[in-house]
Amino acid sequence: MLLLFARSVAGVVEILIMIALGYLLTNLGWFNESASKLIARLVTQVALPAYMAYTITSKFSFNKLIGTLPDLRFPVVSMLILFIVSIVVAKVLHIKESHRGLFESMFFNSNTVFVGLPVNVALFGAAKSLPYVLVYYMANTTIFWTLGVYLIQRDGQGDYKFSLGQTLKKVFSPPLLGFMVGVVLVLLKIKLPQFIMADLNYIGGLTVPLSMIFIGIAIANVDLHDLTLNRASLGILSGRFILAPALMALLVLPTSMPIMMKQVFIIQSAMPVMTNAPVVSKLYGADSSFAAVMVTETTLLSLLVIPILMMLLNGVV
Repeated sequence: MLLLFARSVAGVVEILIMIALGYLLTNLGWFNESASKLIARLVTQVALPAYMAYTITSKFSFNKLIGTLPDLRFPVVSMLILFIVSIVVAKVLHIKESHRGLFESMFFNSNTVFVGLPVNVALFGAAKSLPYVLVYYMANTTIFWTLGVYLIQRDGQGDYKFSLGQTLKKVFSPPLLGFMVGVVLVLLKIKLPQFIMADLNYIGGLTVPLSMIFIGIAIANVDLHDLTLNRASLGILSGRFILAPALMALLVLPTSMPIMMKQVFIIQSAMPVMTNAPVVSKLYGADSSFAAVMVTETTLLSLLVIPILMMLLNGVV
């Protein structure tokens, strides 16, 4: 038990050091808003797609892939149930109308890339956990860029106009396309040349450190005086760190899926608010400062929650 707790703490410390580096360098003037956007683009449009393609083609066999993809239903069902719960919680807590859609979106969507991926790699190792991380990511990103973004847009100023083209463009983002390319290659049993695999591995290796530096920059740009607790923030914190993992545990623990998949799904469900929430909020005229504060609060608190959650998982999984 103590060994598991020490390993969990060590994994969190690994992440914390990289976040601290981003925070420190931002305060030293190395990074500004333009640099933050550049890092985010490098991660989401270059490093992560390569990471996805390399991981799928190198870690999955045909049979394992066929057996794993149906488990997409667990994160999808979990997030849809949480969405229904978020509507009830928002009414019970009397969340103001201008925040309600944003509140609901942040309640049920996880930061599966910038925090979730490094956390699982640190806790379980890349080889064992990444296939399951990617399965959860596929469900999470699809729901965020459809239902989650719709809810945020509903809070924004002016009339919301649904655009199928824009929605599909966001859903089929470079990371998801990298995932899909990897799936196709495995299903068709196509082996990429070794030099291409090596390049994908090197480029994909940028994902974890750049993600953590990005989080550090984001934290440095938030006024810590804004990190206060109120009904809205407590509601989101309870959704992210109590209700989401509890619900996921209820869904997956009775099943016969691999233990590692159960652990990864539960950990992924308890990740912080999506880092895209403030960006989307600003784009559509919703309260981006509220979203930025919640990203920071949940990210910082997740560093305390993760070791505790790992201890609980060890007792039940």
